Amino acid sequence: MQWIEDVENLEALYGQPPSAAIRKVATRLTPLYRKWIMASRFCVLTTVGPGGTDGSPRGDDGPVVTELDEQTLAMPDWRGNNRLDSLRNIVSDGRVSLMFIVPGLNTIVRLNGQAKLTEDADLRARFEHKARQPTTVIVIRIGEIYTQCARAPMRAGLWSRDDSEGLPTVGEILAEQTDGEEGGETYDTEWGPRAAKTMW
Repeated sequence: MQWIEDVENLEALYGQPPSAAIRKVATRLTPLYRKWIMASRFCVLTTVGPGGTDGSPRGDDGPVVTELDEQTLAMPDWRGNNRLDSLRNIVSDGRVSLMFIVPGLNTIVRLNGQAKLTEDADLRARFEHKARQPTTVIVIRIGEIYTQCARAPMRAGLWSRDDSEGLPTVGEILAEQTDGEEGGETYDTEWGPRAAKTMW
């Protein structure tokens, strides 16, 4: 197999991007980008660190991020599995990318920037929900924001299909990976109620 290892060769294969692909980029929250991002309850947070990259789904009961100013966003780190993959990466290397998704829309808004992690009490208190606060907050300095071409969700029929039938459950996957020591039907049965009690 022949690998492409030269950027000039890569660019020659694709040609130049259209003008709109360049001109749609903003370096701060403009009124319309603000409206779009604040409508998003779900995003994918991508980080990079010494051990490699990590992509983490993030969701909330309302906007997944809060605006601190037109250049800065804050994202609470709500309870998860405590692997801390994304958070370790942010502490080591602040580069982050986010993909903001709104159900029903094929457009995805992307954001690249620099992030830091804080346990600031006042900032954590801003996110209090059901008498709980996040352990830390990710503060993101915006580098660039732009819309992603909608063709990928359109090709996938993302909002018009359900391909879940026949797929394994998390309990089944866990049982496979642990030779039956963990997981299984009991795990699947108990997980939903347990998650509901510890959502925030």
